[in-house]
Amino acid sequence: MQKNTPRQHHRKETPKGQKRVVKENNTLLPYLLEWLKPQSKTSVKALLGRGQVWVNGAPSTHFNTPLNPGDEIFISHAKAPVPFNHPQLKIVWEDDELIVVNKKEGLLSVSDSPSQERTAYFLLSQYVKKTDLRNKIFILHRLDKGTSGLMMFARNRNMQEYLRSNWHEMITRRSYVAVIEGIPEKSEDTIVTYLAENKQMKVYCTDPQNGKEAVSHYSLLKSNATYSLIELELETGRKNQIRAQMEYIGHPVAGDPKYGAKTDPAGRLMLHAGRLFFKHPATGEEMRFETPIPKQFRDLIKQKDDT
Repeated sequence: MQKNTPRQHHRKETPKGQKRVVKENNTLLPYLLEWLKPQSKTSVKALLGRGQVWVNGAPSTHFNTPLNPGDEIFISHAKAPVPFNHPQLKIVWEDDELIVVNKKEGLLSVSDSPSQERTAYFLLSQYVKKTDLRNKIFILHRLDKGTSGLMMFARNRNMQEYLRSNWHEMITRRSYVAVIEGIPEKSEDTIVTYLAENKQMKVYCTDPQNGKEAVSHYSLLKSNATYSLIELELETGRKNQIRAQMEYIGHPVAGDPKYGAKTDPAGRLMLHAGRLFFKHPATGEEMRFETPIPKQFRDLIKQKDDT
């Protein structure tokens, strides 16, 4: 993957604020409560939660950090970035305009229901609000719950509108890998269909008068008697495009019974968004992000190959 150096989030210089040196053994929260009288306990905890309290030159968010005589405590007037950590979502790039993430299978991108669910959108919204409650994120595209891989969000509405309006010009490469049932007749091909959605919320291939054009290019990477590993490049980004088209050509994505799969060898939809290349709207630089083919995909092909 081409390395794109993100804007640095740590501070090169200590920001402006208040400083004190500890004189006797203590822990951080009681020390701050004594120092910052008459501020409430809630407001002091908020300083810690926002990373505005530094111990010996580094931000600390732990209430029970032990303090020894000579330790230097600093309260910054500026909020420090809060680390993001979640087992199903990893931030791979972040700047003032965009967030690129690697989503695990099983996590919704965004919820269509009124009730708040644990989604990539919800998790990132909570994350950006830790720095400033006014911060928001904006949806650019989605991945199905069962699909893993790369997706991005905008940090402001103007960026969202610009990217959505110029999506085909800005996205220079968007590719997936999938394990499909059987072996396609051609090692590479272009699939052009017209997609519509029925009342059961299943996307299906139809005629040009009743559907929207969907174009995918696939190439065979490896196969055995049971499964094939393919890479797909999308020209269009229709809902469930890959899943519907793979069913249409008779080689559904493994683990996808809704779209015709007979097997579920990995306990998941075997579809992964592996590459996302785009022109950064603010800089014009081409950003390139890649993730490896999931180990489950490679192991399945290898395992079946050896038997």
